[in-house]
Amino acid sequence: MIAITGAAQLVLGGGSDAACDPTPWLRERKSRKFMGLQDELAVVAAGRALQTAGLNAPLGSAVGLYMAVGYIPFERRDAQPVLMGSIDEAQRFSMERFASDGYLRAHPLVTFRCLPNMPAYHVSANFGVEGPYIIAYPGAGQMYLAMQEACAALEQRAIDVALCGGVAHQRNFLVEHHYARLVPAVSAERLRDAAGFVVLELAERALERGARVLALLDALDVDYRAFDPQSELPAANERCEGVPEQDAGAELGPASLPIAISRCLDAAAESGWRAKHMQQTRDGYSCHGGWRAP
Repeated sequence: MIAITGAAQLVLGGGSDAACDPTPWLRERKSRKFMGLQDELAVVAAGRALQTAGLNAPLGSAVGLYMAVGYIPFERRDAQPVLMGSIDEAQRFSMERFASDGYLRAHPLVTFRCLPNMPAYHVSANFGVEGPYIIAYPGAGQMYLAMQEACAALEQRAIDVALCGGVAHQRNFLVEHHYARLVPAVSAERLRDAAGFVVLELAERALERGARVLALLDALDVDYRAFDPQSELPAANERCEGVPEQDAGAELGPASLPIAISRCLDAAAESGWRAKHMQQTRDGYSCHGGWRAP
């Protein structure tokens, strides 16, 4: 059986990173200048989950990292200089101007702070994860697939521990613009900057190392239905049973499943409890996860 031995969540209501300080988890403090908010969220949530599981860095090759990262974030202040350097005399965008001048005006650290692989890099570098890894993009369906891969690796004894998490920096110009274009549109007020991580192990191995088993996975199912994006867009829906409701209607992106697990474990008190998470995504996935008291 797959056991959950650690879990943590971090949800910010707006674009401020005041509640997200990764410094205690960094091997080198100066590396923070290369981190965007999504990197900071991932490191903090991963660090807290590992702490709950009683695991310390460096984790080594017996630990794998399985992540899903949300839509690429980009701030208007970073895009504005690039745009201004790419406009011709007629005030139109010019690819020639962009190629010769515009792109050079981008801050040199911007790409480090927004690329989807960077949260995985910062988590692996700061906690010494040297096992296999998967980085999926950009939503809840991909988070389910990443966690399925983690469970398969555990069952095949390819790893001893799987660190699974989702992270999304959504309160920014580019991601808010994307959600506003959907039909129906998603307002910026519903978007959250969020991260959630869980630590998975085979139950027998967790007990052998003296870990506390917080829950056991009951189900982790994913179905996909192909669709024509020019004629239809599947409706998004998320439901939880046995999980305390918080911030109803919030969009948590790929962090939704690990956050649901973490919230459930934080509130679990009665013996014999069970929880379910069900999610329909806009890119055609139907997902179902279940976990229960050990």
